[in-house]
Amino acid sequence: LDVMHFLILSICASVSEAVLLKIARQKQWAIEQMVGVNYGIAIILTLLFLNPKWDSVSSQSTWLFAALGVLMPTIFVAMGRSVAAVGIVKSDAAQRLSLFLPVLAAFTIFGEAVLVHRVVGLVLAVLALCCLLWKRSDVASTTQGGAWWLLAVWLGYGVIDILFKQLSKQGAAFSDSLLRVFILAGTLMMTYLFIRKTRWQAANIGAGVLLGCLNFMNILFYIKAHQAFQDSPTIVFAGMNMGVIVLGTLAGAVGFGERMSKLNGFGVGLALLAITCLCFGQNWFGG
Repeated sequence: LDVMHFLILSICASVSEAVLLKIARQKQWAIEQMVGVNYGIAIILTLLFLNPKWDSVSSQSTWLFAALGVLMPTIFVAMGRSVAAVGIVKSDAAQRLSLFLPVLAAFTIFGEAVLVHRVVGLVLAVLALCCLLWKRSDVASTTQGGAWWLLAVWLGYGVIDILFKQLSKQGAAFSDSLLRVFILAGTLMMTYLFIRKTRWQAANIGAGVLLGCLNFMNILFYIKAHQAFQDSPTIVFAGMNMGVIVLGTLAGAVGFGERMSKLNGFGVGLALLAITCLCFGQNWFGG
């Protein structure tokens, strides 16, 4: 597979996750149970397809998989609380606007060169985000508690993106850290469910198995995209977020009958232009 295929596959898996979670809300499946099972499946798939070696990760990487292992299940819970407090629209907006944190990190932490076509692409991406995420219901006031959950979603997803970029630097050893991440995240989630005295249901378990397959694909191809675009993390950060928004918006309109305004449609067009500019704009601006 070439580099763009990795990013496209990751985007498709991510949108499929969102569609599954939307169906789960409609059918009143327990998201926490699905998330717990999801990590068990992710562990199995990592062992089957990535052949990790437990002793190949340096002790210096301990902080990385520990942070991811704690953040990943935590952000699932935070997202659920945010949706309950302020609704899906604002929560999804907070998740997608977390794009600015990893993009900022690309230029400050990872030393990516500031090139004209990337700056233009990011400006277009910001405009597209505003067009795609704007809905009349967004002008409603947000409760103080809901504002804190929105902040947690924004910060959590942004930090996770940055940590996955760090994980991608490990080369072949990333599979070993990935296994540790899934084990820690699964342990924490199962502990949470045990404390809550969860009553398991077959529908939740089945949906969790599917979620685990999609989650594994999403993370695997996302890391591989970072490895393929090693010197250009902005392409992955922005391309992933904008691709998910575009495909997610279209999936919502086609699959769930969600109405898309003319401004939202304009945003889809801007998002496609932003992705094209980020990926191929060097030919237009000459560097």
